Amino acid sequence: MSRVAKAPVDLPQGVTATVTASLVTIKGAKGSLTLPLTGGVAVAQADKRLNVEYQGLGSMRVQAGATRAHLANMVTGVTKGYEKRLELVGVGFRAAVQGKNLNLTLGFSHPVQFPIPDGISIESAAPTEILIKGIDRQKVGQVAADMRSLRKPDPYKNKGVRYSDEKLKKKAGKTGSK
Repeated sequence: MSRVAKAPVDLPQGVTATVTASLVTIKGAKGSLTLPLTGGVAVAQADKRLNVEYQGLGSMRVQAGATRAHLANMVTGVTKGYEKRLELVGVGFRAAVQGKNLNLTLGFSHPVQFPIPDGISIESAAPTEILIKGIDRQKVGQVAADMRSLRKPDPYKNKGVRYSDEKLKKKAGKTGSK
């Protein structure tokens, strides 16, 4: 059995799980998340633990490990939640939340309107900082990646949208030759 899938997922106080043949629903203080199960992978609930089981070899072992990791991420999401922090680096780069949109000024000739998806909250405490929060780890990461792709950091000037913990190497520009 997969080493990852062998470890049970503990359900903390206040978190409940509903397991059916093809779906697992986890509910907590921050909301609820569902995970569809693939064929050959089953989830069994015993006391306050979820155990992942699989039949077959090869890809089912991989699927069991991935299912267990998703379940652990779901439990963390409904208890603590996830967040990603982005920084805007550049002259005149700024962000402001207006209703269900995030207005971004990124050095283009026009402002960029980024629609905020359901289940995600975006805060902009400072004009050059964006905080993305949510209970679904995949969704939070995807929204952050979509925002970063609007203006990726330039390797020569390091201007653009980047993660707050991202380390960039600045490239040397052209050197004059004689």
